[in-house]
Amino acid sequence: MSKKLFITGTGTDVGKTYVTGLIIKKLKEHGIRAAYYKAAMSGNKRDEKGGLTAGDAWHVKQVSGISQPVGEMCPYVYEAAVSPHLASRLEGNPVQMEAVKKGFEEACSKYDYVTMEGSGGILCPICMGETEIWLEDIIRELGLSSLIVADAGLGAINSVVLTAAYMKAQNLPIKGIIFNHFHPGNVMEEDNLRMCQYRTGLPVVACIEEGGGKIDIDIDLLTALYEE
Repeated sequence: MSKKLFITGTGTDVGKTYVTGLIIKKLKEHGIRAAYYKAAMSGNKRDEKGGLTAGDAWHVKQVSGISQPVGEMCPYVYEAAVSPHLASRLEGNPVQMEAVKKGFEEACSKYDYVTMEGSGGILCPICMGETEIWLEDIIRELGLSSLIVADAGLGAINSVVLTAAYMKAQNLPIKGIIFNHFHPGNVMEEDNLRMCQYRTGLPVVACIEEGGGKIDIDIDLLTALYEE
């Protein structure tokens, strides 16, 4: 049975896709059949033929080197650089939970480890039409535990602690925190790490250095974060 993990963030542009790509790359380097999945992607560009390219999926595929077809990675792709609920209102094709679940289960049936990335932060609206779907609803429906990705810089304490507090209040299991754009020796960022662990009770499982291009985490620790 496939093992799974969800990657959420403290907000938009903290580097969830970048971090997810490095995680999957690490798994692949250790001979693990790894896959990527995302329910909905917004802010995508069009190719020469006018079709939408799933930008996050392409990035993860290129960084990690996995063979998984991009077409299997995300059922809903939008052009507008807004949250999925608004993008679908502008472009049509609103997210349906059953389609998200079906695609995820198909990935799980083909690969040993599936890493699912969220859209925006934990309070991202995914669909607000006839059906109301928030990101947390998808996490709960798929029965996933999460890692929180945060920027290591100024504001990290507030954003990490609030994200963790909300997730705990909603009974969404959290495995730990990954700091992105980390600068070893930076007094403020080192303190952010300590304070976030202190206030949340969560471990910082990795710190990814600015421009480092890799995640420094033991493979046994990484795979232990995934659950069936």
